[in-house]
Amino acid sequence: MFFTPESSLRRHSAALILIVGTVLLLLVGGTAAYTDVRTGADPSAMRVGSNYYSAESADGGIWVREAPTLEGLGKPTQRKKVWSDNIGAVWAPEISTEGGRTWIHFAAGDDHRMYAISADSPLGNYPSSASKVNLPDDRWAIDGVLFTYGGQRYLVWSGWVGTDNVEQNLYLARMSSPTQATGARYIISQPREPWESARDGSKPLINEGPEAIVDPDGQLHIVYSANGSWGPRYCLADLRLRKGGDPTNVWDWYKSNGCLFGSVQANMMAGWDATLGIDGPGHHTFALPDGDVGKSPGGTNHIPFMFHGVAKGTPYSWANRHWYTGSFVWWSQTKYSRKNVPGDNENVGYSFKFFEA
Repeated sequence: MFFTPESSLRRHSAALILIVGTVLLLLVGGTAAYTDVRTGADPSAMRVGSNYYSAESADGGIWVREAPTLEGLGKPTQRKKVWSDNIGAVWAPEISTEGGRTWIHFAAGDDHRMYAISADSPLGNYPSSASKVNLPDDRWAIDGVLFTYGGQRYLVWSGWVGTDNVEQNLYLARMSSPTQATGARYIISQPREPWESARDGSKPLINEGPEAIVDPDGQLHIVYSANGSWGPRYCLADLRLRKGGDPTNVWDWYKSNGCLFGSVQANMMAGWDATLGIDGPGHHTFALPDGDVGKSPGGTNHIPFMFHGVAKGTPYSWANRHWYTGSFVWWSQTKYSRKNVPGDNENVGYSFKFFEA
């Protein structure tokens, strides 16, 4: 058979299109191969020894699950009700370890205040009465997370500046114990960036679900959820403390210039891509060993984490949220920039690349 140059070119072009199409299908299929753990929202987990433990609010109380893997928490080897609600509705329990004991911090009651319970092990015996966490100014507060950094104990949470539901800011306070703050509360983030707010300008504006982790250079990060959890603009963003910075000084924190894990491409930081299979990913957990930021993982491998979201193609609602496992890698030499505020306009350090699988 005789081939003209034109027919040969057409054959090569068709082959190239086929190869590119196959590669794209493989990439899309691999990226969207997320693991659906269970129906639910606001996952919080940690690894203790060879097992993972998670906390959740359900059926009038707080439950703890145990499983050998993060994915296995959907079908746990044990699930125990550790506390029965006697305060009011319960939100987003956070499980961690402090002083050799397991602590669970959670918001409860119509007035949304922080409470805590503790036991000698994740599935141990917790008191029937929760202790109120004494925070400065005693305002509306949710999503409190206890951690220690630089030898100082802190609590970071989402709260209101006053009594009106206009903005949920991120606050941080020094803690003399897991239930007692010392000194003032400090704002470290407000939802003021365009990618953190609804397109129609509706309120409230949201920063919530903070989680602390330390990068391979020893810098503290607070990865948080931006936008309302009731819509697909919900996403993860990052606050990075400058080297040698004071965690209570808002100007020592540098915010990512967009979402790092989200489903709306227009809101993503430049160079970061939107999710393929999950809408509105957020309210994550790093599932750290013993829930201790001092044991934050380093290295260059993919590190597992968990988040909630809604499968694409499903109406976005609280009832349709599921826990999913994904992974992240530390992304070095990443610049966060700002302007018209005290301090340097730019900061370079580690950031995150999050993946649905």
